[in-house]
Amino acid sequence: MSNLKLGVMISGRGSNLQALIDACADPGFPAEIVVVISNKADAYGLERARMAGIKAVSFSQKKHSSKEAYEQSIDAELRDMGVELVCLAGYMRILGSDFVKGWIDHMINIHPSLLPAYKGLNTHKRALEDGCRFTGCTVHYVVPDLDSGPIISQAAIPISMDDTNETLADKVLPYEHKLYPYAVKLIAEKRINLINNVVHIKGYEDPINGVINPAV
Repeated sequence: MSNLKLGVMISGRGSNLQALIDACADPGFPAEIVVVISNKADAYGLERARMAGIKAVSFSQKKHSSKEAYEQSIDAELRDMGVELVCLAGYMRILGSDFVKGWIDHMINIHPSLLPAYKGLNTHKRALEDGCRFTGCTVHYVVPDLDSGPIISQAAIPISMDDTNETLADKVLPYEHKLYPYAVKLIAEKRINLINNVVHIKGYEDPINGVINPAV
């Protein structure tokens, strides 16, 4: 069976992209990245892709007549490359409804909170201000409503009394790097069923500690 073809969209340094690149380097991993797309030509994630021998492309909205035309160019690139699953990995633009609908059930995102809590930006700051004792990260399907799609997997991380935005971000990031490849693996292995907008997983695998219980 052929590997699931991934298109990864980024805006910055691409640490979650690197986690996916590292996972795909394993011959047993059931997916491969065929293109990396950024809205910023100087995003370091593009260099990560090039160093891994992956096609890296940047698109500027300024060079298009409208946001719709800009997203149509991205869509065309993804489809030309045979992408089967779009992975948003720090892509810092809100995608238009038409683009999202074109990839429904075939686009995922990783978000630095335990959704549905703290959708949008400044997640760690808001969790600290609210006195939360746990935060985390979530991989979810993308739908037109921001950060509202069906949840695939989550990791919870305790918040210490002396945590700051920066220390909390540093705590959460390693979990993101484990959770995202895990979610891609589930999809590539066809272990996910969406029933009434809820993700059902065939077999349980702990993405953090690697414990597998196929009986669940």
